Amino acid sequence: MTLAVKFWGVRGSIACPSPQHVVYGGNTSCVEVIAGEQRIVLDAGTGIRNLGHEFIRDGVKRGVLMLTHSHWDHINGFPFFGPAFMANSHFTIYAGHLVNAGGIENVLASQMANPTFPVPLEALQADLEFEDFDAGEAWSLGQGVEVKTQPLNHPNGATAYRIEFGGKSVCYVTDTEHVPGKPDQTVLKLIEGSDLVIYDCTYTDDEFPSRVGWGHSTWQEGVRLCKAAGVKQLAVFHHDPDHDDHFMRGLEVEVRNAWPNALIAREQMLLAVGE
Repeated sequence: MTLAVKFWGVRGSIACPSPQHVVYGGNTSCVEVIAGEQRIVLDAGTGIRNLGHEFIRDGVKRGVLMLTHSHWDHINGFPFFGPAFMANSHFTIYAGHLVNAGGIENVLASQMANPTFPVPLEALQADLEFEDFDAGEAWSLGQGVEVKTQPLNHPNGATAYRIEFGGKSVCYVTDTEHVPGKPDQTVLKLIEGSDLVIYDCTYTDDEFPSRVGWGHSTWQEGVRLCKAAGVKQLAVFHHDPDHDDHFMRGLEVEVRNAWPNALIAREQMLLAVGE
């Protein structure tokens, strides 16, 4: 009963392809969860392009895409997701923040409309199924995969996901802003006892005061939440594009010294959950 995670994009805000962003990666948010036979994609940032190439090589024709929200850095890779252009493929796309705002199909179609993109959504050959829900709902994907969700504190709304399979669990908690000194009870409830939590660690505690209201959190808050919730492992995620490889190397040492169960997410990193 294998549950694994692979990181395809670990940046926030904007992709940063530069010589200073090679070690940790410059693509924006995209994480793959392999739960038995299920292939689940979390967010469609620029990292989804390379994921799509692997899906095509592996002959993956069915999958699930779960979006935290629809800010650009989490959806602008979608028009370059190769499998969506292939007939005889089926992908279900979930979003939990747009029930009263036109739905996720409308947002993706708008992103791919003239004059901002030359290929319309209806040109995609895959069978695309769009599922809007209210953050807080839970459901089964079948084949033993269970999904739980909760709303996050982010401009325009965002959704956190907990995926359970084979007695193990992974939580994806980005983008969200905490209130210093007041642990987010919604997040704590979702991540309680999880094997792996991927958390919005865009800033440090020192940087945070000048960025209040921007909708993001810190790695120190991620550690505090994971310790309080009895989480086994934290993946520091959604790196600030201004945090280059030099900064991230120093941060990696600091994070490990603070909590040995924390690691820095890098592109192409593959983790076996709960092992």
